Amino acid sequence: MRDYLDAFIVAGLIALLLITFVIRTFYIPSISMVPTLQVHDVLLVNELDYHLHDPRSGDVAVFVPPIPSQGDEFIKRVIGVPGDTLRISGGIVYRNGVALNEPYENEQPTYDLEIKNYGIYVDGERLDPTRANVPPKALWQAPNRIPKGFFFMLGDNRNYSDDSHVWGFAQTQGRFVAGPLASSHVEASFAGRAFLIFWPFGRLRIIR
Repeated sequence: MRDYLDAFIVAGLIALLLITFVIRTFYIPSISMVPTLQVHDVLLVNELDYHLHDPRSGDVAVFVPPIPSQGDEFIKRVIGVPGDTLRISGGIVYRNGVALNEPYENEQPTYDLEIKNYGIYVDGERLDPTRANVPPKALWQAPNRIPKGFFFMLGDNRNYSDDSHVWGFAQTQGRFVAGPLASSHVEASFAGRAFLIFWPFGRLRIIR
């Protein structure tokens, strides 16, 4: 009996450590990630991943956005990472010149977009650096490639998502870098990678 009790205590301590330092839950409040994630889904998020490596293309990531928001964190899909070129044309996302296969997408975006000339252009108009997180030219390594430390995020429900086509790049760390909103001192960062829909049990599945 003592052996079983010791094993139970050890297992409980390990579970407590995982829940406290490695895994957390995240509640879905909006339709921006439909159909992958539905409103009221509860997810498990690996908080350790981004301490070991940067976010990767295709990750469904929880992050503090680089703009003031009503909630503390957003959840979107990583579409572009530092060094990538990116454009959206005719509803198709092209990364490094290659059209993405996106079975998770709810519908094709109705806007065109391109990263060029040290900026993000949506339907031909450059996002205003005083309102969106577009870093100054000095932080770019090339005029048409995502700068180091910055990431392009989109919701799977493309036309109903408040994401990088609206507020610019997400960041691995640091403050919002441009414009009067910098005075709000938003600490942009990535919190973790969502990997499992935990609740409701009828939707239990690995997130891809």
